[in-house]
Amino acid sequence: MGSASVDPASDKGGRTMSDDELMDYDEVMDRFDPVIGLEVHVELNTASKMFCSCSTGFGGEPNSQTCPVCLGLPGSLPVVNGKAVESAIRIGLALNCSIATWCRFARKNYFYPDMTKNFQISQYDEPLCFDGQVEVETDDGMFTVPIERAHMEEDAGKSLHVGGATGRIQGADHSLMDYNRAGVPLIEIVTRPVIGAGSKAPQVARAYVTFLRDMVCALGVSDVRMEQGSLRCDANISLMPKGSTVLGTRTETKNVNSLRSVEKALTYEIRRQGAILAAGGRIKQETRHWHEDGEYTSAGRSKEQAEDYRYFPEPDLVPVAPAPAWVEDLRATIPQPPAVVRAALRQKWGFSAAEMRDVVAAEALDLLIATVEAGASPQAARKWWMTELLRRANAADTSLDQLPITASQVAEIQALVDESVINDKVARHVFEAVLAGQGEPRAIVEQQGLAVVMDVDALQAAVDQAIAADPDAAAKIRDGKVQAVGALIGAVMRLMKGQADAATVRRLILDTLG
Repeated sequence: MGSASVDPASDKGGRTMSDDELMDYDEVMDRFDPVIGLEVHVELNTASKMFCSCSTGFGGEPNSQTCPVCLGLPGSLPVVNGKAVESAIRIGLALNCSIATWCRFARKNYFYPDMTKNFQISQYDEPLCFDGQVEVETDDGMFTVPIERAHMEEDAGKSLHVGGATGRIQGADHSLMDYNRAGVPLIEIVTRPVIGAGSKAPQVARAYVTFLRDMVCALGVSDVRMEQGSLRCDANISLMPKGSTVLGTRTETKNVNSLRSVEKALTYEIRRQGAILAAGGRIKQETRHWHEDGEYTSAGRSKEQAEDYRYFPEPDLVPVAPAPAWVEDLRATIPQPPAVVRAALRQKWGFSAAEMRDVVAAEALDLLIATVEAGASPQAARKWWMTELLRRANAADTSLDQLPITASQVAEIQALVDESVINDKVARHVFEAVLAGQGEPRAIVEQQGLAVVMDVDALQAAVDQAIAADPDAAAKIRDGKVQAVGALIGAVMRLMKGQADAATVRRLILDTLG
């Protein structure tokens, strides 16, 4: 094949970096076809856990939401959460899956500190939902992602590694266990191998996880907050030589917790694997960890040997057999797919295809919807979120929904503009103050005296001063060259420190020189 263009993972601001050699992405695409597979865990928002009555509330004191069942104490017996089964069926229907008329839970046996019973109650060869597919939106159109299964299981507890620099077990002095999360209902959604995405494979993966987030949110069965772990993705990737139909050895990047990171982690792994294969090396089948700070993956545990989880039917639970009539009743509750909703909004709002695509890419659609519902026009909502606020989010290397400002506050700032209390220039100052935690928009305007000056005498005085300072512009306006008024408007706005209505200033200038 010839030599490959590789480079070490480059330093980004002095952050911890990998020693991996990376192949140029386009060159990888010239030589290999990527195959992705995604396993997405969704924490359901039921009030109680999957098999007991303990609360599922996030952020409680460690080990304060536990009982003998979720701690796996001898003699305790699980009971299936009916609401969780209902939510799982609705997710399966939204994924166009078939729903099993009879299925069982199974014990997945493994030994790890976060699983008190030394087994997890899951589903193995009898999933509740199976054989689905979804259409996801990409820049190049729609792409079909095949779904193998969506099954029910319980979440594990959470390990807190203390004493290390990274929060991971490597280098830690000791670990603490919090079992509040143990037993929280999970739905694991597993794709079949996704082939044919080519160079767009990372974007397809991101679009798919975005689809799942939007769909699950629309169903109302989870808050899908990736930063809190209620939606997390294990991203599998392998490369096969061009023209081959034999799948390559895959790696699995675990618990990726943002949409952007799904795309970046897969892009990194494609470049890393490409460099290894081009040099005649062999890919190790293993888990990988994604490092958000340096944007690279590192090796986790080997999966070269198949793990024997010794699955067997859960003896303490009866089979789940949803009645067909119930399933059809639930089918009637499934909302329209996100792409259909977006198309309707685009038409209603009068956005171009490119404008809506940019909004979706910036993960701003929900924020725009909430801002419009709070009273702003769609155009105003897009203007602020996609310019002023997106610029600030990018500068802070964060997402729009993590900025310390709400949709209602954005709508309130626009209302102040619509009421001519402030203008766009002052509005930007108000945004800065709200983001700095100085209070609500209207109060900031009042407290800081930011309201536009409407006193005609004060504005006239500024107009007279600007005309006196620029007689050439004034002469041009008197001669009918009205375009010269812009220079005088700018001068007046500077004199008024931006707190003037440009239309009123223009009228006063023309009246004075007319």
